[in-house]
Amino acid sequence: MELIRFENLSLRYGNRVLFKDLNFSIYEGDYFCIAGENGSGKTTLMNAILGMKEPAEGKITKSNDIKTGIGYLPQQKSLQKNFPASVYEVVISGFQKKRGFRPFYNNKEKEIADKNMKRLGILDIKKQSFGELSGGQQQRVLISRALCATDKIILLDEPVTGLDKETTEEMYKIINELNDAGVTIVMISHDASATIRYASRVLHLGNKVFVGTNEDYKKYIRGDK
Repeated sequence: MELIRFENLSLRYGNRVLFKDLNFSIYEGDYFCIAGENGSGKTTLMNAILGMKEPAEGKITKSNDIKTGIGYLPQQKSLQKNFPASVYEVVISGFQKKRGFRPFYNNKEKEIADKNMKRLGILDIKKQSFGELSGGQQQRVLISRALCATDKIILLDEPVTGLDKETTEEMYKIINELNDAGVTIVMISHDASATIRYASRVLHLGNKVFVGTNEDYKKYIRGDK
């Protein structure tokens, strides 16, 4: 099933055109990687998906299944690392949009938050301060938060930045397991080897734009005709 459709999409950053007339779709169950050089428009495209950036031209259409929420894991920033809240408070805040004007989270939301923390192996540290955690633990917390927003699709912007090799592999394993469990993954990555290893489909932004299957992307980066 088609979750997001991009039609004749053009995006700008300031006065600079990043790309023009982009046409592709993201489907349910995809492990979709967005690759490309720095400044090619990867994060700007993700912001457009989230509704934080207006297209210069064209449109982005989302299915009704995901209009109620998209999980999002932004790039790690120092502000996030020092965020003064417990693990539980960060995770359950994923329901904030759905909660609306209700003053408290309901029991169902609390149960799902616990379920997601257990799924990511952080239930035993739910009372710890987020700022005291390691980088890998923080990413697990933020993925749990994203899953509270929705278990349909999560967007990940460079989720392994700043992590050591062992923690990076653990994070890729977690993301892959989520995808195997039916969560659609859209991930920005500068890691070409991980993109080739895990992605089912790839969008590569740059002087030339490629969008296609993992196998076709391997041929593309090899320069095959």
